[in-house]
Amino acid sequence: MTRVYVSIGSNIERERHIRAGVRALREHYGELLLSPVYESAAVGFEGDNFYNLVAAFDTLEPVEAVDAFLRRVEDANQRDRRGPRFGPRTLDIDLLLYGELVRQQGRPRLPRPEITENAFVLKPLADLAGQLRDPLSGRSYGQLWREFARPEQRLWPVAFEFD
Repeated sequence: MTRVYVSIGSNIERERHIRAGVRALREHYGELLLSPVYESAAVGFEGDNFYNLVAAFDTLEPVEAVDAFLRRVEDANQRDRRGPRFGPRTLDIDLLLYGELVRQQGRPRLPRPEITENAFVLKPLADLAGQLRDPLSGRSYGQLWREFARPEQRLWPVAFEFD
């Protein structure tokens, strides 16, 4: 079994789409570990605030199958890929870590570069797996969060109930 970590985000009908994404992951992969849900301003564009969290699960599926499944879940939630890279999202589920796999070429890149670039990814990952070490830097995600130096990327926890 491989432990997989994914980020889940939405800024369009946030509660509905976050719940739908988590439900789809549970139905397909079984038990999930979930971080707290955080709200943050959009990064890279002007838009409504996002809800974000990180989920972890174990799977026997190859990395390509996991990545393809995540895209199907996004598509089932009317994810529009025609717009700019940074824009509103019904549902965004990104593969962050697939075990200890390091892959810097092709799709998906692992570990996902956004882990250390965005508070809305790093903080929930550190909450869920703070002791886990980034395979590139060797530092734990908890340490990377404590050293995160982008004060403009504010986020705050929100009370969120799952089905």
